[in-house]
Amino acid sequence: MASESKRLILLALVANALIAVTKFVAAGVSGSTAMLAEAIHSVADTGNQLFLLRGDAVSRYKADVTHPFGRGKAMYFWSFMVAVVLFVGGAVFSIVNGWERIQNPHAHEGDGLVFSLIVLAVAAGFEIFIALIPALKQFNRIRGTKSAWRMIKESKDSALIIVIFEDTAAVVGLAIAATGLILTDVTGSAVWDGLASVLIGLVLAAVAMVIAREMKALLIGEAASREDRAAIRVAILGVEQVHHVERLLTMQLAPHEILVTTDVAFDEEVDEVLAIEHVETSIREACTDARRIFIEPVRR
Repeated sequence: MASESKRLILLALVANALIAVTKFVAAGVSGSTAMLAEAIHSVADTGNQLFLLRGDAVSRYKADVTHPFGRGKAMYFWSFMVAVVLFVGGAVFSIVNGWERIQNPHAHEGDGLVFSLIVLAVAAGFEIFIALIPALKQFNRIRGTKSAWRMIKESKDSALIIVIFEDTAAVVGLAIAATGLILTDVTGSAVWDGLASVLIGLVLAAVAMVIAREMKALLIGEAASREDRAAIRVAILGVEQVHHVERLLTMQLAPHEILVTTDVAFDEEVDEVLAIEHVETSIREACTDARRIFIEPVRR
């Protein structure tokens, strides 16, 4: 994990932990199901940041006999667990509790609307300025001229993608919770509060499904990005002794670690050992994430 991504995770961890406490207090004062859903959401987000930190720690373990290519994919496993927690701990809880509130409406018994709205406003400030904006700045710096969706599809940095999705969902959820609180107070009906909780759950479910889909592709062996594959191929063909490339296979082992295996045809009467060394050097210069390189010389 890049140091910048780790910093973003730590910022999100601190923000979500503090926000979760204040939301629980506000939920107790207001009696709001939507506020309780937001509190559980913040607890889930806090746990998810711990998952990402655990994934980072495990992915740094050195390669051994049982894991000859290292444990870089641990980052993707723990990122997948983030999706599971978001769905089960956040989405399902919010939808079930919201639906029960809708099915059994009663007069609004809670109080402290102003306090609850202040808590939501402070939480939104933390989410936007401490976590979301720094993450978006890094995201935009990396994506360059790519569209945002293409960058999300092609990015191998699961931590950055998760922080952006989680914080965006959090801001949307805060807006929904605030709307539900206001409508409940105005109408005196808890149906609006329950509906807000259900909508928050649906947002979390959608985010969880997107994250799970992207992490599944990386877990089962997704290739390096098109840019990296193109750079590697050009680097190989740029070596003077190379005649052509017959096959080039890549696999993303970690956010910044790529496995490269290729069959290369060299010109006749060249020192293949020396030529392979030149190819490896060229690949590493063109793609710094190419850490494990295997070159098989073939006959022309």
